[in-house]
Amino acid sequence: MHAHELLSRIAHLSLEHGRARFALTAAVLAGLVGLLAVTRSVRPRVVGAAAVAVPVTAVIGGVVWAAYRPLPNQIPLTGYAWIWLAVGVLVLAVALLLRKPGVRRAGVIGVAAAVVAAAAVGQVNAEVGVFPTAGSLVGHRPPASVQPVSFGDVSGFEDAVQSGTPMDSAWTRPVRTPGSGVVTEVEIPGTESGFAARPAVLYLPPAYLTSPRAVLPVLVMIAGQPGRPQDWFSSGRLGSTVDAYAARHDGLAPVVVVVDALGSQDANPLCLDSALGNAATYVAHDVPAWIETSLQVSHDPAQWAIGGFSYGGTCSIQLAVNYPQIFPTFLDFLGQDEPSLGDHAGTVAATFGGDERAFAAVNPADVLKTRQFPELTGVFVAGAADDEYRPQQQRMFAAARAAGLDVRYYELPGGHEGATWSAALEREMDWTGRRLGLTS
Repeated sequence: MHAHELLSRIAHLSLEHGRARFALTAAVLAGLVGLLAVTRSVRPRVVGAAAVAVPVTAVIGGVVWAAYRPLPNQIPLTGYAWIWLAVGVLVLAVALLLRKPGVRRAGVIGVAAAVVAAAAVGQVNAEVGVFPTAGSLVGHRPPASVQPVSFGDVSGFEDAVQSGTPMDSAWTRPVRTPGSGVVTEVEIPGTESGFAARPAVLYLPPAYLTSPRAVLPVLVMIAGQPGRPQDWFSSGRLGSTVDAYAARHDGLAPVVVVVDALGSQDANPLCLDSALGNAATYVAHDVPAWIETSLQVSHDPAQWAIGGFSYGGTCSIQLAVNYPQIFPTFLDFLGQDEPSLGDHAGTVAATFGGDERAFAAVNPADVLKTRQFPELTGVFVAGAADDEYRPQQQRMFAAARAAGLDVRYYELPGGHEGATWSAALEREMDWTGRRLGLTS
């Protein structure tokens, strides 16, 4: 095997799937065994060092959280346990070295503590999917499956178009049709909402890039928190998934607009119009207005859908319930049972100054208790190993079904991670195409 091929295989090793999780767990255990072996003769000191490590870990964790907000407001409890273990072991190692220095002993303790901490951090990464492969640790992410272009290079409105429902029955693929779609970034202004969003990322399928052009449906997508629209194209594999769908259907696929519903990496406006910003008006009014004036797509609400993962999944059911005339179809992957900053009382206080009625007026679980929505159709997907979000998805599915929505629920292998929501999108593309009038 050549060195280049070996490096390529290493770069593509998954950091999210079962084998990686097993190796990380084994590394943690090995590191802990090594640490205990070195300190077996000073057990009273270990107890004392641990007594110091616990409060120091809590203080360090609090400072890091307040300053950087490196993780979502809600991650699985196992994620917090791994974080505590990583910081706690490092603090414990420092305390042990200060009590009884020695070069050999320091080397063993340092290596063991570093292995435990690194493996614990790896476990957290496997749950949130920031670095999906070994290569992504040094910036070598998988190459884009579709060509990135400037939005200015995409042709404007075409005089010649093809349209119909279902689209595949009316579509005659032109001879000169690109083999794949393109990805581009655009600024979508918060004209009505005043919401300061980061650039959106668009996927335009081959049938949009032809002349005559197919008049295609629209799929608005939202990423998780913390996050950015590009996450759907990295850990979510949106580009390759939708492009593969287009390849199976003569270039036809939805125009996908992945919008920023956060404003910044660590913001959390909860897809509401509240004291935290007018994120709901931005996604439900400003974004559709821009799409309809800037993209040559279907204006029929029946051919529009909204979806997302985690925070984005929560947004999708929120906006579908509160704006059913705009988004009658939704895809809720790994979402929550209500918009949350971590606890209900704190969320209501931060968004509506403690006004429970104002919160209930837009909270989907509450709205579904007061109205019937037979016009809404959607899907709830959970990770079988996602003990934090899976029960919430089950509760939302039950509430939606009770309110007359045409909904489905199922679970996929995995936890709260990119592998789960990317698999959900791949599985739902055929249903989405039928629902939005692309195929019969």
